[in-house]
Amino acid sequence: MPPRKDTRTKINHAIRAKELRVIGAQGENLGVLSLTDALKAADDANLDLIEISPGAKPPVAKIMDFGQYRYETKRKASEVKAKSYVTETKSVQVKIGTGEHDQQLKAKRAAEWLQEGHRVKVDLFLWGRYKYMEEAFLKERLERFLKIIPAEYKLADPMKKSPKGWTTTIEREGKAVKAGKLKEDPAEVEKAKAKKADRPEQKSKKKNLDELLESGMV
Repeated sequence: MPPRKDTRTKINHAIRAKELRVIGAQGENLGVLSLTDALKAADDANLDLIEISPGAKPPVAKIMDFGQYRYETKRKASEVKAKSYVTETKSVQVKIGTGEHDQQLKAKRAAEWLQEGHRVKVDLFLWGRYKYMEEAFLKERLERFLKIIPAEYKLADPMKKSPKGWTTTIEREGKAVKAGKLKEDPAEVEKAKAKKADRPEQKSKKKNLDELLESGMV
């Protein structure tokens, strides 16, 4: 079995190379120095000598605080990991008979996926007689679930029929609508306005104070 390669960062007297290409505390190139001279330069700066590229010829070392070096290394690793993050489409399924508690749990899970940057496909699963119910009722049930998701989102795909019932896909965006505020369908907005216009205005049944005084009721 081959010996395990030592990947630990070597600092100060743990460095074994006889000479190093050294980067100073201000980022300046100090050139190729012997290990003894490099250690002296780090000591004069009251900092550490850190071997940052052991595979180079000669190895590259930097004069800086080791704690700061570890912090910067971890931060850069986190940035690389974030950029390489793979976005997925997660799925959550609800039914007409799903209880309120279960819906809340599913909504919370959907919110977590959205915050991680994933899309979420929401399916309203229908079976038996539920498949033949009115579309408006089924869409309303799906919208009711979307409104309890505690996150900001937008509709990536409109609500539509699916082999299992009704479905839609939501995703996070930079300037997302708040939870429960879906973008309204312009056709539905106009329909609601027309319906309101056809409805005769009703006078308030509540009399004001002057009318009561005139009638002797007060």
